[in-house]
Amino acid sequence: MIRSRGRLSRSEDFTRVYRSGRSVANKYLVLYYFERSEPGMADAGGPRVGFSVSKRLGTAVERNRIKRILREAFHAHGESLRGNMDLVLIARGPLVELLETGGLAAVKEKMTEVFRKGALVSPREDRRASS
Repeated sequence: MIRSRGRLSRSEDFTRVYRSGRSVANKYLVLYYFERSEPGMADAGGPRVGFSVSKRLGTAVERNRIKRILREAFHAHGESLRGNMDLVLIARGPLVELLETGGLAAVKEKMTEVFRKGALVSPREDRRASS
């Protein structure tokens, strides 16, 4: 479970990541990331993460299931990510099909791919997280 200090929950936090951060994407996920370096922001140790799932992807029950799976997949990467980062992961439509066919393992693999694209995880840690 991601602790409350490791979560993005305020609208201002999401907005700052969207406006000031960088983004990378694949067919299944979009990752926005922002390095916290200002005084007061950098004190929360480790990465903070928020998840966004559009209403287009299904009912509230389905969207919450997708967020739970994304949180679980994120656990594999939490320790290997660079510190003091704010991350927002946005699920795309094809992720629903990927969940049906490949399950959690496939989502972890695609999340690893996005983190690699953004150079947020070292290759050595990357291999460990995907196993």
